Amino acid sequence: MNDAQLAIALREAAFLEGDFTLRSGRKSKYYLDKYLFETRPDILRELAKRFAKHITPTMTRIAGPELGAVALAAATSLETGLPFVIVRNAKKADYGTGKLIEGAFEPGDRVILVEDIATSGGQAIEAAKTLTAAGVTVEKVVVVIDREEGGVAAIADAGFPCDSLFTTTALGVRKDG
Repeated sequence: MNDAQLAIALREAAFLEGDFTLRSGRKSKYYLDKYLFETRPDILRELAKRFAKHITPTMTRIAGPELGAVALAAATSLETGLPFVIVRNAKKADYGTGKLIEGAFEPGDRVILVEDIATSGGQAIEAAKTLTAAGVTVEKVVVVIDREEGGVAAIADAGFPCDSLFTTTALGVRKDG
């Protein structure tokens, strides 16, 4: 599948119109439902191949924020052979290990943080800061879709280089939906 075909597949799978509240609290006339594209093996495989192109020789792990980027991190791990970690939004309160980062890692690891959709960039920034606080270097953040609303720039401004595989423009989505 080439990039143009994947862009069409992403839009056909995930683009919804209506009245939506985004994670940032902002209202939108459209929504890109990550679960509708991340649960399709054909699309997930192609995304993993594209994330793999962003892996550098110094990267030792892949990281994905829960819940939306877990499938992306796992697929990229399978594509590259690199292990992955899951970055929680919050510690488990009353059970388990209480970790914010699930999976094996070492301080000094260098990661690519994969993310589904960037609107404000908040989720990726939180995950990158959690990793950094644990002694892990986030070499790069790569998102599947940049909604072109400042998220990619916010991630970069927070000190984490960021790229996107696609933009809403590339998917043929107008800002007003």
